[in-house]
Amino acid sequence: MTDNPATTALLLEAVVIPVADVDRATAFYSGLGWRLDADFAFDNGFRVVQLTPPGSACSVQFGTRITTAAPGSAEGLYLVVSDLEAARAELGSRGAEVSAVFHPDSPGAQFRADGGGRAPGPGADDGSYSTFATFADPDGNRWLLQEVTTRLPGRVAPAPTAYASASELAQALRRAAAAHGEHEARDGGKYDENWPGWYAEYMVAEHAGTELPS
Repeated sequence: MTDNPATTALLLEAVVIPVADVDRATAFYSGLGWRLDADFAFDNGFRVVQLTPPGSACSVQFGTRITTAAPGSAEGLYLVVSDLEAARAELGSRGAEVSAVFHPDSPGAQFRADGGGRAPGPGADDGSYSTFATFADPDGNRWLLQEVTTRLPGRVAPAPTAYASASELAQALRRAAAAHGEHEARDGGKYDENWPGWYAEYMVAEHAGTELPS
């Protein structure tokens, strides 16, 4: 962590991926439910397509005359989810071939193209940050699904707590409910009339990676 953080906002809003067939790639990502933001073609052969994954502040771009990278050479593109099984099920139903859930059995194994060094199932404890699945687009650009349920401190800038979908909000409420049940048990099992406030405090802290209420 730097002691002198930058003050100018630098928003990562688009990442370029190399594809061979723009129309095929557009159909694939649109089929996953990603929002089509732009599809502009010009007389000189330049074309740019932009799509945005649900809930993401960052988009992907591809097209013609947009990159010299070999089609399918993008690797380790992260998509962070709060419920990996739900994400796998939805992506699979939309045409993506998603791997089984795994955790790295050796450091960095989640990035290996050959699938080595991976152990089946979620990571230790709650598996947050250590539970993965993968899929590729028709060109072979590889995406990495990572489950994050509890943010590590300092990983999220101060901002309003927001959830990308009703499912994601429901998962956060379930985690808050489970933690609140333990909180009531430690307090002798007494009913906590302020449970809505406790839930809210827990969910905001979980999202920001700050200390959770006990």
